[in-house]
Amino acid sequence: MPVPLTLDQAKEVLARANRMIANEGVLDAFGHVTMRHPTDPGRYLMSRSRGPELVQPEDIHEFTLDSQIIKPIEPRLYGERVIHGEIYKARPEVNAVCHHHAPSILPFCISGMELKPVYHLGATLGPAVPFWDSRDDFGDTTLIVAKPEEGASLAKALGPNWIVLMRRHGATVAGTTLEELTFRTIYTARNASMQIQAYGLGHVSPLTAAETELAGEYNLRPGPVARAWEYWSVRLDKAEGNWRAAKPKTLPKKPAKAATKKRPVIKTAAKKRKTKAKRSR
Repeated sequence: MPVPLTLDQAKEVLARANRMIANEGVLDAFGHVTMRHPTDPGRYLMSRSRGPELVQPEDIHEFTLDSQIIKPIEPRLYGERVIHGEIYKARPEVNAVCHHHAPSILPFCISGMELKPVYHLGATLGPAVPFWDSRDDFGDTTLIVAKPEEGASLAKALGPNWIVLMRRHGATVAGTTLEELTFRTIYTARNASMQIQAYGLGHVSPLTAAETELAGEYNLRPGPVARAWEYWSVRLDKAEGNWRAAKPKTLPKKPAKAATKKRPVIKTAAKKRKTKAKRSR
């Protein structure tokens, strides 16, 4: 089994995930990414309220699953943190959650059209993408999921699935690891964009249930997930001006050839006579 991260390491990687997903255009000034505490499953980690692209390790704080901060701070907290706490309560296997309002996802939230996997990396949507409508249980609201009962209702709608669409609001995505969550969040948003474009051409041919299962399992293996994480991580470093390409290794120089001594010219008797004749002219 992998060694659990320390709390400091978890804060570092969570801050990075916030910025990575923002750098890929899924998160903007709003939305948030959390992860379950690395050693205490009864807690989770979340930034104070700020744009995900700005989140740093020192912004990350510990919360109970009731979404109460362990050590109170003066800066504001995210109002929708109950989304995360209630999902962690309901799904012990979930260790990371992202709530976002990606432009490619919102048309589905507004129209009610079913979001389907339309290419292999989109298979991480899973077999079904349920809808949650706050009006069903709570009538007219601000559309902000701020009350525990609202978060619990959303978690119930998510059920055993990995993404739930929130009518007129956005999406909430879950993962068994932070890296898997990042993979699923980015590629499901791209799948939505491709589905919209395909409808513009007049036809959509989604994956079958079996293809969704097989491709989802294949792409969520440690190798592909790590490859994508490294790619997005380098893109983030480049965007933040922190990336330096490794210098290419140079081949060792060939040793210089040893200088060869010129052989002394041995003059024959005939050559000596010719040389002497030239001098006498």
